[in-house]
Amino acid sequence: MESVNELVGPEFIERATAMISSFGTDLVVAIIIFIVGRWVAKWLARLTEKAMLRAEADVTLVTFVRNIVYIALLTFVVMAAIAKLGIQTTSFIAVLGAAGFAIGLALQGSLGNFAAGVMLIIFRPFKSGDFVDAAGISGVVEEIKIFTTTLRTGDNKTIIVPNAVITSSTIVNYSAKDTRRVDLTVGVGYSDDIDKVREVLSGIIAADERIMSDPAPMIAVAELADSSVNFAVRSWVKSSDYWPVFFHLNETIKKRFDQEGISIPFPQRDIHVHTVEASA
Repeated sequence: MESVNELVGPEFIERATAMISSFGTDLVVAIIIFIVGRWVAKWLARLTEKAMLRAEADVTLVTFVRNIVYIALLTFVVMAAIAKLGIQTTSFIAVLGAAGFAIGLALQGSLGNFAAGVMLIIFRPFKSGDFVDAAGISGVVEEIKIFTTTLRTGDNKTIIVPNAVITSSTIVNYSAKDTRRVDLTVGVGYSDDIDKVREVLSGIIAADERIMSDPAPMIAVAELADSSVNFAVRSWVKSSDYWPVFFHLNETIKKRFDQEGISIPFPQRDIHVHTVEASA
């Protein structure tokens, strides 16, 4: 029976041995590239996280960016290791690109919410605990996520709003400033003494300790309307005191006007009945 050397020849065995030896060397190098590259990817991801934390970036954004950096670097490392083994990566990259494009089209709405969530976290037009009006919904911000934002309304309803809807609409943040101005319009009759009205309103404002003296409150005649003289009453308070002061001033003004005999005009309609005698 012929030996292996006689069947395949010594040159073939030498070439096969060289190929196996070369592949083994490439395999070892590819493994080293993967292990070292993975360690470097983790190190750079942690470095990015620490830098963002020192810059006081939002925790949600820090976690997201860290993961993105790690995945991107790890993908590069895997491709380098595969290329070292002699495997063509061009077609593989093309397949990944086509798959990414298809997934992007399928998740177009979700990607829009994702991009909007990143913008909200970076630019921070509001934060958790703020009272805002966003996308036509008023409520306290409970949580800002990558895709959605959770709001709690005044009657304790939880509303989850897509981030893309929020960033595409006007955002009003009532908690952004420490102080707010309470604006009231108070109408009195034309027969009332406006100096007395101003004096009574000034006394009501001065008696409320929640109303700030700086900026000073303002009481002025704003309009000579059809049936009333309208006063603009403006006073500054802490943002947390806005609604308590607003409701208190309305009630107190009505009671004091009643005590002082100051009228508050309201729409009235006079009906005149004419009797027409029937003709004979």
